[in-house]
Amino acid sequence: MLEAIRLATENVRTGAGGPFGCVIVKEGRVISRGTNLVTSTNDPTAHAEVVAIRRACEALKSFQLAGCDVFTSCEPCPMCLGALYWARPARIFFSATYKDAAAAGFDDAFIYKQFPLKPSERSIPTSQLLGSEGTAPFKAWKDSVNKIAY
Repeated sequence: MLEAIRLATENVRTGAGGPFGCVIVKEGRVISRGTNLVTSTNDPTAHAEVVAIRRACEALKSFQLAGCDVFTSCEPCPMCLGALYWARPARIFFSATYKDAAAAGFDDAFIYKQFPLKPSERSIPTSQLLGSEGTAPFKAWKDSVNKIAY
């Protein structure tokens, strides 16, 4: 955890991105590290956890983090929490809370408030188009003999 916090602090000092760090460990060995690179890469998905997940999966040659522990300097945002659940680590540990992040100007509460709303009621207009046509890829997936289940 101290390494994740150190990474987050150093990231601020170097100007690479926001004050977030993440370390992924498997069997007592660091598999990957990540920091927030949103502003330096112009990638809104380059949060510390996502960066660390990508690096860990590449190192492990797997799309899942089975048996891994994730240490984040701050409680994961909705995107990162979703990514972590898809990656399926054994455990997630965090230091600062989402309230600490909000006090520093990183308030993701507005995103959580969007989830229960109907798509048409969300702050970014969201509409369904070609709903019945959109199911064709799922039919192809169900019928595929080459799929890798996850």
